[in-house]
Amino acid sequence: MRAVSTATTALAAPWLPACGALRPGTDPLWAGALPFAHGVASGDPLADRVILWTRVTPPPDRASGPIPVRWRLARDPGFRDVAAWGSVTTGPARDYTVKVDPVGLEPGRAYYYQFAVLDRTSPIGRTRTLPSGSVDRVRLAFTSCANYPQGYFNTYAMMAARSDLDAVLHLGDYFYEYENGAFGDGTALGRLPEPAHETVSLSDYRTRHAQYKGDPDLQALHRQHPVIAVWDDHESANDSWKGGAENHDPEREGAWSARKAAAIRAYLEWMPVREAPADGDGRIYRSFRFGDLADLIMLDTRLEGRDEHAPRDDRLRIDDPRRSLLGPTQEAWLAERLWASQQRGAAWRVLGQQVMFAPLARPGRPVNPDQWDGYPASRSRVLDLLEGRGNAGGGAIDDVVILTGDIHSSWALDVPRDPFDPRRYDPATGRGSRAVEFVTPAAAAAPLGAFERVRKSLDQVEHTHPHVRFMDLDERGYVLLDLDAERAQAEWYFVDTVEERRAGERFGGAFAARRGEGRLTEVREPSPVSAAV
Repeated sequence: MRAVSTATTALAAPWLPACGALRPGTDPLWAGALPFAHGVASGDPLADRVILWTRVTPPPDRASGPIPVRWRLARDPGFRDVAAWGSVTTGPARDYTVKVDPVGLEPGRAYYYQFAVLDRTSPIGRTRTLPSGSVDRVRLAFTSCANYPQGYFNTYAMMAARSDLDAVLHLGDYFYEYENGAFGDGTALGRLPEPAHETVSLSDYRTRHAQYKGDPDLQALHRQHPVIAVWDDHESANDSWKGGAENHDPEREGAWSARKAAAIRAYLEWMPVREAPADGDGRIYRSFRFGDLADLIMLDTRLEGRDEHAPRDDRLRIDDPRRSLLGPTQEAWLAERLWASQQRGAAWRVLGQQVMFAPLARPGRPVNPDQWDGYPASRSRVLDLLEGRGNAGGGAIDDVVILTGDIHSSWALDVPRDPFDPRRYDPATGRGSRAVEFVTPAAAAAPLGAFERVRKSLDQVEHTHPHVRFMDLDERGYVLLDLDAERAQAEWYFVDTVEERRAGERFGGAFAARRGEGRLTEVREPSPVSAAV
């Protein structure tokens, strides 16, 4: 599949109309509707640029033609100090989505942006570039797994209300592909999936993206913070891998290659991600630098190189060293990124990825084949890198923090190679642990504890798994990651409910790793809130 790029025309002078959406009906072309019904968004910030996104709902008489769109970016919300502006043409080839990438911005500062078509202006969005040079502190919030029929997006509302974040990370399952009732019934909440059937075609995926982008809490999140996102499986199909998916039937739904291409194309159109020239094949892994404090490395554990799941009790296939979760190209890229980060002296290396990395399956027991447990050779190769084997420099790679979604529950874990062998791992001192891992609860999907069989299987984990420092199977919400030169601290925030649209969250616990230790300790209080960034 060939990626659809956004072409920017010659710059024009900033426009003068007042900020904010104008009254419906000002322009008869829209006959009372609003052209920016899906809000605005920003993402993939760098020190000198950031992606700006919107979508124009075409009026009926332009539903198959091009629409010119203007944009502007300013240092203040009143647009008195405009930093960049331009115009772009969108149309049906990219579902009337708009994506621009203004360059030459100042590092580590807030900007405000807006789009216009004819005399209609979009809501004003706020974004932020990444810091450069010496950086004292970085605060990131991350979440995953938002299932529209299973609840309101109060998690997003709470994240949007924070004024102390440098960026938000979305670790996948931004939407779910199912028809209503397959995984949650939205009838009682009035949250029925669109289209009504499972998403298979390009039109289906575009429609589902559009429905999610119409949610006011998701719009608020995108309007307030730059988002760095990666997909998991449900943006295409449940338990997807490079050559298929558990929830894909070729006889009924056609070739997986066509469905995968449709899902990738819609994702690139509808998400504020930066599209590289080679993105036609769906490369989503990339990295971000937060000055000298941290490197954020976002991985794709789904569509890039994952081999097919093995049955959970088939140890011969699971242990096959040829099987991979990342694929050889991404593995090599990860090795280069980790070593480069260590060499440049960044304090922290943060991996944003989808499925639990730390070992969870006990020896001789069946594994969850969807996690890194199902691909132990891939995990061993990453641990080899961290221990100093297999990387270009030959030295150990320290101070690695792994951020994970997918599993609809909250976890804090040390990451030793074998947590069940006291000769290789000491939970009291952290000896043998090469990283730490923080797992976010779902934003709005059924928590893991709602499934009785799973709850029973995990009932004793905190007693039998010495590297598991924290586990909660019942709550929904997000995690705040607070980084400074001395420690990485994760804080869980749980929303009060998803059954009605209502604000409210509570502090659920915190764990921190100190530089050079590779292990977690509990923290009783949340980190102090910094001044608004």
